[in-house]
Amino acid sequence: MLKVTGLTKSFASSHGLVQAVKGIDFEIPPGGFFTILGPSGCGKTTTLRCVAGLERPSSGSISIGGRVVEDVDNNVHLPAFRRDIGMVFQSYAIWPHMDVFRNVAYPLHVAKPRIRRADIEARVMDALRLVGMEKMARRPATDLSGGQQQRVAFARAIVRQPKLLLLDEPLSNLDSKLREQMRAELQELVARIAITTLYVTHDQAEALAMSDHVAVMSEGVIAQVGPPPLVYGQPATKFVATFLGTANLLRARILKRDGRIATVVLANGNETVQLEVPDGLGADDLIDVVFRPEDTSVSFTQANGNALHGTLERISFQGGLSECHVKVGSAMIRSNLHPSISAQRGDPVWVSLDPKRCVVFAA
Repeated sequence: MLKVTGLTKSFASSHGLVQAVKGIDFEIPPGGFFTILGPSGCGKTTTLRCVAGLERPSSGSISIGGRVVEDVDNNVHLPAFRRDIGMVFQSYAIWPHMDVFRNVAYPLHVAKPRIRRADIEARVMDALRLVGMEKMARRPATDLSGGQQQRVAFARAIVRQPKLLLLDEPLSNLDSKLREQMRAELQELVARIAITTLYVTHDQAEALAMSDHVAVMSEGVIAQVGPPPLVYGQPATKFVATFLGTANLLRARILKRDGRIATVVLANGNETVQLEVPDGLGADDLIDVVFRPEDTSVSFTQANGNALHGTLERISFQGGLSECHVKVGSAMIRSNLHPSISAQRGDPVWVSLDPKRCVVFAA
């Protein structure tokens, strides 16, 4: 439904041209929910605005539903209103001088060819019913809460029944509890109407929970793209590993290797563990080891397994779990404990690692 090829975008600055997007490619199949995830300034919103027709790319092409809407080499540029898209902005862009009904109806009033008034009313009420706002159709926009504004913005985006829905961090202005509620509602609604969706966010929980595929973006390029479990569990780069979720990153040195299993020692300590390492690495090579807190286990008696010995430096109660910081050599490892376990700073502990859950990169 959406195909982006070789997309670049540069902006002029006092220091010359700044390349915000550096030749990215991705596709979204019909009905897919695709999220571009990354930190501020990585180029994700610029990419979305190029797809929407609000920015003109420096190079590359964009197709929506098999129709080329942007092709720099062939001087093709369809304006946003001709791209058959719906968009929800970060600020919602609700017009304060209109009531809910008129806000949602606006795209139909300006559509060409013109739509009959009776059809407009039916389609607006259908869209409001989908988002649970039909009883507020005549409420002034200024009387809406943040969550209600978000629903109105979504209804306005889908009322034209577009081929592609673009969402630019639509939940970022909500408080955490409402954001979690709206995330579930939005995911269910998108699935119900089966609309192809491109979502942009810096919120990892949103990306992992809602998406069919996630593209992690950094400094204008896509570092990795894939289903959320794959991107989270098998990161392709150190950036992806450390940006997504909470990760431990340790520098180590390979002592010896036997097939895929290697015995490694921490670079700033004398603790050794066994890990699976990729091809091309051997004895004396420096590596970076990445693993998640949830993929470790902590023991207060000496562990017989694949474990690092350290000292408990800090423990933080977080409701369903306690996060503990264990100092091993000069490194600090984060792990999770059941909140019922009593522990104090200075306790000796052993942190066990699962070799299959550790990701190894050449340092």
